[in-house]
Amino acid sequence: EGVVRNVVDFGAFVDIGIHEDGLIHISHMSRKFIKHPSQVVSVGDLVTVWVKKIDTEREKVNLSLLAPNETD
Repeated sequence: EGVVRNVVDFGAFVDIGIHEDGLIHISHMSRKFIKHPSQVVSVGDLVTVWVKKIDTEREKVNLSLLAPNETD
């Protein structure tokens, strides 16, 4: 779980309790087409997320709102 900290055109940044916020890319927010992430999340929302990828070199965490069995 995490709290949405910022919503931008390409996704949302979520505080998941580590140094850097994780990113939910717009393509990992809904199985349906959405024009903007604000259609799904707002700043301050508590969301359940799944970790898609951790890039330790760049200190980036990619997240998804879709459960692993919902991504394909």
